[in-house]
This record gives sequence, C-alpha cells and structure tokens, in this order.
Amino acid sequence: MILDYSRSLHYFWALLPEIVLCALGMFVLVAGVSGSRAPGKTVEDASDDPSFGSGAELGWFSLAGLAVVAFFNGWLYGLEEVGTTGMIALDGFRLFSNWIFLGAAALAILTSFAYVHRQRLQAGEFYGLILRSTAGMMFMAAARDLMVIFLGLEVMSIAVYALTAFNRRDRKSSEAGLKYFLLGAFSTGFFLYGIALVYGATGSTNIAFIGASVSGGTASPGILSAGIAMLVIGFGFKVSAVPFHMWTPDVYEGAPAPVTAFMSGAVKAAAFVAFLRVFLVAFDGAYETWFPLLWWLAAITMIAANLIALVQANVKRMLAYSSIAHAGYLLVAVTAANEAAAAGLLFYLAIYTVMNIGAFAIVISVAHQGEERLQIEDYAGFGWARPAMGVAFTIFLLSLAGFPGTGGFMGKIFLLQGAAESQLWYLAVILVLTTVASYWYYLRVAWYMWMRPEVAEGQHTRVVAPLPLQVALAAAVIFVLYLGVFPSDTLELARSSVQGLRSLGGDLVGIVP
Repeated sequence: MILDYSRSLHYFWALLPEIVLCALGMFVLVAGVSGSRAPGKTVEDASDDPSFGSGAELGWFSLAGLAVVAFFNGWLYGLEEVGTTGMIALDGFRLFSNWIFLGAAALAILTSFAYVHRQRLQAGEFYGLILRSTAGMMFMAAARDLMVIFLGLEVMSIAVYALTAFNRRDRKSSEAGLKYFLLGAFSTGFFLYGIALVYGATGSTNIAFIGASVSGGTASPGILSAGIAMLVIGFGFKVSAVPFHMWTPDVYEGAPAPVTAFMSGAVKAAAFVAFLRVFLVAFDGAYETWFPLLWWLAAITMIAANLIALVQANVKRMLAYSSIAHAGYLLVAVTAANEAAAAGLLFYLAIYTVMNIGAFAIVISVAHQGEERLQIEDYAGFGWARPAMGVAFTIFLLSLAGFPGTGGFMGKIFLLQGAAESQLWYLAVILVLTTVASYWYYLRVAWYMWMRPEVAEGQHTRVVAPLPLQVALAAAVIFVLYLGVFPSDTLELARSSVQGLRSLGGDLVGIVP
C-alpha cells in the first residue's frame, strides 16, 4: 500500500515517534503537578531509596513511554520513502540518530531518580522537560528543511535552558541557566540570520532544493558564503566548538549533574546530526567555501580543549572540556564530508553519549546525589572503597581517552579512516596527538581512585548506587565493552544509514509499508 504525503495524515505516520513523545511529555508534566512526597520520609532518605515519593513512578512511567517510542521508531524501518524533498526525512540516518537520543534520555532518567528526590526537584517537570528536549532532537534529525531544524532546535534548547536552571535553590544552577539562555539566544540569532541569507541566495529553505541550487551554480555566491558562515557559528555554539565554547564549562559545572550528563551527550549529538545533514546535502556543492572554516574549527577545538582540560581540578569542569575536545574530533568527520566519516560520526556519537553519561553517573554517586565532592582529590581511594563503581568509572575514562578494547578507541579509529579517505592528514595527526594528551587528565582521576588512600577513612561510605543507577551503569559498561570488541554490526548499521545521504532529493510523496 502506498501512502501519499499530499495528505496530512501520512505525515502523522512519519512523525509518529515524535508525536507520541510529545504527548508523553505533556502527560508526565501534568501528572507531576498532583504528585506528593511520600509521608514519613526525609530528603536524605532519597539517596538510599530510589522509590521515594511519586517522582519515581513518573520516572518509571517515562522510561516505559520511551520504550513505546523506541518501538515506533523501529516500526518506521518497515516504511519506504517515495521521493525525498519533503520537510520530513524517513531515512536510516534519522532512525539511527533517534536510537542515540532515546538511549541518552533513558540513561539520564535512570541516573536522576535519587538526585531528583534528594534535591527536592519537581519530578514531573524534570522528566517532562527531558522528554520534550528529546522530541526536539528527534525533530532536528528528521528535518529536511532549515526552518524545521530551527523549530526542533528551539524545542530542544528551551527545555534544556529550563533544565539547566532547574534547581532554584542552587545559585550556580540559576547562574548557569541564565548564561546558557543569553548566549543560546545570541547564537540562535546567528543561526536564523544564516537561514535567511541562504534563502536569499537560493530561494528555498528545503535542504534538497538548496543543494540543487548550489550544485547547479544558480545560488548567489556572496550571500551564500555569508549564510554558511552564520550557520557555522550557530552550529558551533551548540556543539561547543572553540571559540564558541565559552558557556560550556560554567554551564556544565552549575547545571544539575544529570542535566549536565544529558546535555553533554544528547544535545551535542542532535546538533552534529543536523550539522552533518545540512552541510553534506545542502552545501555539498560549496565544499571549498566551508572546508577551511571547519578545518580550523576542528583543529583549534581539539588543541585548546585538551590543553585546558589538563589543568582542571574540578571533575565536572574537566569533563566539560573533555566534551569540547570530543566536539573537535567529531568536527573532523564533518570536515572530511564522505560516507566513511559520516558513518564514523554516527558510531562515535552512539558510544560517546553512553560512556559520557556513564561517567557522570559515577560523579553523581560520589557527590552524594548532589553538587558536593567534585574535586579530583575527592576520588582518592574510591576504587578500593567501591570496587564495582571504581572499575566502571575506569572503563568509562579509558573509553573517553580512546584506550584499545573500548568503544571509544574504535570510534576514533573510524573517524581517522574517514579523515584518511579525504586526505586530511594534518587533522588526523592532531587528533592522534591530542588523544594522547588527553590520557593525562583521564588517567589522573583513575590514579587517584586506585593509587591514593582516602583522605579521611570511611569518606566513601555514603556513596550509594540506587537500583536505577546500577541498571544504567551496567548497561553503559556492557555497551562500551561490546562496541570495543564487536563494533562491526553497529558500524554496518551506521554505514547503511548514511548511504546515499547526499542524493536525498526528489519529492517526498509517500511511504510504502
């Protein structure tokens, strides 16, 4: 049966996962308004009892809803596009990206149960905002029109702004939310102005039509170059590329730790997915124009972020600069602009999101489900006091550094293959050298965990891992090790997802089950 996209109902089927997710977010938000704290409990009990209050019920309900959304995302694999210039994409690139966003949301919720209750946060609002921001990410991945990308970006960003400032009793959280909002609004202006310039140069905001205009030589080159530069600035802010990274360390440090984990993985992944689609499809014919911009952006980001991370004493700030450095690695794939690099980018986003959220899950536990004990010295003796968590944290740190046998190592290998295919030898060398430098600040934390005694005996006795957090840690560890040893299946799925990405043109007239 052929479904004609000239009927709005058929767009409903194409957007079914996003629609279900938005409805789920609204339901959780409304349900949270009538929630009440369980009687006879104190706030401190929450760190030991993840089922504390009604918030846990909303958390588990949100996870169940994400499973339903994941089912519909898998169902979309059984549908086939007929034509490809509509505003909504139904391709493997979108569906693979959705798995990353849904996985990140699930891990973020699992790691936040005790944190939400111990910090007395409104669970319905918190989980509802995570679901809404995830829906915005999925809209960005599905978009074949710059205006739809902009709408998805705003849905995601507004929810994340609120999440950053969510802990109203913490001045750092409020400050982080204000900084993120102001700089985010500023960067959005660049992004929107870039869309306007691209429209003026090509006469369309449709990515496929823009690509045809640019490749056919009918676009106005001066206006187009200015529009591309504006879009680079807008995307550069969202992926935390140097010099658009100024907000990242302060926002990551001040935001609630589960939000920081979610932002550093999922928000970055959504921005890179949209970044790649726009520049490989719409601006493929203007590669010589944007190649120098992204080359230098990738090089400076890798070098500066890793050098600054070397001297960080706060674990959240160290992971913030680590996140910026990984943005530089991923920019190498965008600069390479070939299918091998695009597949490597998807693979790396999948593994990076999981290992980074896993690392933050340990940070949340050591910080006693709060924002304390965030110095590297606070991890002295943690490995011997909590061996299972210490081993898990070590695995995440090694994977972030790119140690052989972990998913992070394989991800960097695939990025290097993409760079080599486009003969980006200097960027490949910088990637390797900065990766070696990153070993210092990652292994420094591991050294404190295993080689230094506790500053005060029994200081880690309050470190607990509630059941939801244990589930998240176990899933993350298995995923990281599995992709480090058996990466081929995931890589092949990523490769099939990006095949023909540049050729996505034509009219999106229907889908075939």
